[in-house]
Amino acid sequence: MATNTSDFLVQRLYDWGVRRVYGYPGDGINGVMGALNRSKERITFIQTRHEEEAAFMACAHAKFTGEVGICIATSGPGAIHLLNGLYDAKLDHQPVVAIVGQQASTALGTDYQQEVDLISLFKDVAAPYVHMATSASQIRHLVDRAIRIALAERTVTCIILPNDVQEMDAVASPERKHGTTYTGLGFSRPDVVPARDDLRRAAEVLNAGKKVAILVGAGALGAGEEVAEAAERLGAGVAKALLGKAVLPDHLPFVTGSIGLLGTKPSWELMMNCDTFLMIGSGFPYAEFLPKEGAARGVQIDLNPRMLGLRYPMEVNLQGDAALTLRALIPLLEKKPDREWRETVEKEVREWWQVMEARAMISAKPINPQRLFWELSPRLPENCIITCDSGSAANWYARDLKIRPGMMASLSGTLATMCPGVPYAVAAKFCHPNRAVLALVGDGAMQMLGNAGLITISKYWKTWSNPNLVILVLNNRDLNQVTWEQRVMNGDPKFDASQDLPAFSFAAYAEQLGLMGIEVSDPKQIAGAWERALNADRPAVIDAHCDPDVPPLPPHITFEQAKGYLSSIFKGDPNLGGMVRQSARQMMSSFLTRNEKNEK
Repeated sequence: MATNTSDFLVQRLYDWGVRRVYGYPGDGINGVMGALNRSKERITFIQTRHEEEAAFMACAHAKFTGEVGICIATSGPGAIHLLNGLYDAKLDHQPVVAIVGQQASTALGTDYQQEVDLISLFKDVAAPYVHMATSASQIRHLVDRAIRIALAERTVTCIILPNDVQEMDAVASPERKHGTTYTGLGFSRPDVVPARDDLRRAAEVLNAGKKVAILVGAGALGAGEEVAEAAERLGAGVAKALLGKAVLPDHLPFVTGSIGLLGTKPSWELMMNCDTFLMIGSGFPYAEFLPKEGAARGVQIDLNPRMLGLRYPMEVNLQGDAALTLRALIPLLEKKPDREWRETVEKEVREWWQVMEARAMISAKPINPQRLFWELSPRLPENCIITCDSGSAANWYARDLKIRPGMMASLSGTLATMCPGVPYAVAAKFCHPNRAVLALVGDGAMQMLGNAGLITISKYWKTWSNPNLVILVLNNRDLNQVTWEQRVMNGDPKFDASQDLPAFSFAAYAEQLGLMGIEVSDPKQIAGAWERALNADRPAVIDAHCDPDVPPLPPHITFEQAKGYLSSIFKGDPNLGGMVRQSARQMMSSFLTRNEKNEK
């Protein structure tokens, strides 16, 4: 029996199926922490090193389980620290509930210590539902509505608890009178399928096309078989937005890989030359990588009606679950007898993988980062979970890593923030302790938050049934993605004061924490490093010394990009020799691969 509001809140979370919460303590949330301690056999509290890490872990929990993720923080500064991770969840449409403390209700409005207007603070990130309790009788409906709305709308919600309210006597059932409401437990996701007439209209558009391109995003996860069947009937190629990387395995010959600046040439060609465009569960934002307006007829499938017709003027918009909608649509699709378009797509894909291998094997000083990813692909454990960080690591994750069936993968897709790579991986291990997990991150993200995440790993890894967690750090002492953006997008040379990172031995730090540290400074060591890390008896950190001058070439170089790159050269980039040499080698690899194919 709950004795105070905090006990009742924890019990209500348990009744909703919550078994794990991520957070950091503080006096503003002490009441709830006491209740969690009293219920530690039922709900596990995971102590993170920073509230931002807790919010990232709650987001990853939602991504890798489909459940609501719960993060907890104290008042004032603790609550503020949650924001970046919560925005990551909001923009990637993940159900997360933030529970935050507040100063005593009797002190509010007095400029009290750590008094922050939390309702205003969270009003954007938790816009669908953010409320503060002022009475014990509110706890029931605040928890019920916060969780149900987060699940139903795939969004972030927030409950604010003044610390005196946390200690009030529990009210399980409010007095029955005017102004009282009685909420209940439970949420079942409905089957959402478009109207039959709309499905027929969509089929007419797709059947009429001769060159069909499909783009899948996170909304298509779990619908891989249906996407593959639709692509087979339509003779289509399938490109993947970053959050949709795990929708289809990369061994399928018609899968063109990622799209956008981090994308592939086959995906670029697919979009530029198609006459019909089918977008499934994606909010991919960059119009320049989609068909030109008017060049292709469009059909879109998305569960969220707000996303329909948003990125391309679609002829038919279908609101519905991706798998269910495709199952209803596929019987209406005619198998195209002319496979010339499909054969062209598959030829582009075959040649692209040859280019990727050639680029990965180009020598560098000391290591070409692409080779680390290329050599990882065949070694990926079955059903592993892969996380990645924003930065240059995302380029190689998007292009070089080959996903297989049963694997899960994610990163910060829409916010594209630094630092979720390690917290995502740690949350994945808590959610799926038997599965191998890999985090692919840059040294900037590791120095910003990842090193703190290693401490969290050292605290908990012995509780996991399978300790297999590997973190690859691209140690190039450069904020590499931004360095290349400065050159190509702004025409400026590298700005050492803003871009150079201090030296740090991630391997030695891992060893200091009782983890395995593996330092790699020669490409001949790469294969052995992966084998050691993937077969270790504890979490491992691969500290790979990489060449910062290997360029993340876009799939199509525009005049403006070429102009910016040349401008940075003429202005005297401090890495001039290395960046020119590596750029030439990378671009020549494409030319030489094409010539070899023509000679054959």
